[in-house]
Amino acid sequence: MSQTRLPHDARAGPTKPEVRAVLREKLALGPDDHFVEVGSCTGAVTAEAARDAGRVTALERKPGRLETTRKNLAANDLGENVELRHAEAPDGLPADADALFLGGSRNYESVLDHAVDTGVDRIVMNVSRLEVAGAATRAFRDRGILEAVVQFQVSRGYELAGATAFDAENPVYMLVGSASGEPTDAAEEPNAAEGDQ
Repeated sequence: MSQTRLPHDARAGPTKPEVRAVLREKLALGPDDHFVEVGSCTGAVTAEAARDAGRVTALERKPGRLETTRKNLAANDLGENVELRHAEAPDGLPADADALFLGGSRNYESVLDHAVDTGVDRIVMNVSRLEVAGAATRAFRDRGILEAVVQFQVSRGYELAGATAFDAENPVYMLVGSASGEPTDAAEEPNAAEGDQ
């Protein structure tokens, strides 16, 4: 797997590599897929999706961040299959997405409504704040699209007095769902949505 380089800064941290690895597995993008991202920021997820999906549409409401996405795509020799849109979702969302990623929580309920209306097969939302994770879990559940909620945390080792200590990153809550109409029982499992209790 190619390493994604992010030489350009968007004054907002990119989705961490370990989180992107889990996201990539959950999205399971293929060459026939149209991937849509809400909130491209540094372009970290955009770049990795561009390697897997046939088409990518990335929305970003801040012009500076959209330009950062463009520059980081170019730094990775990617972008031919990527359309960047300066828009605030749900405006600008295409109606033919196979997979959708929400990298932030702004307007997420309207975005989920759009995903339901257009039958998006794979939906993933990353959340870093507990209260938003609970509200978003309810929003997924209320729309009948919740398949799983995963909470994970990454710690990075560093040298301390000749040994190894760890700095912990903030926890990430990853909500996974589908609006394609395929039946699923995952949302009913006891541990599937404990983030909102």
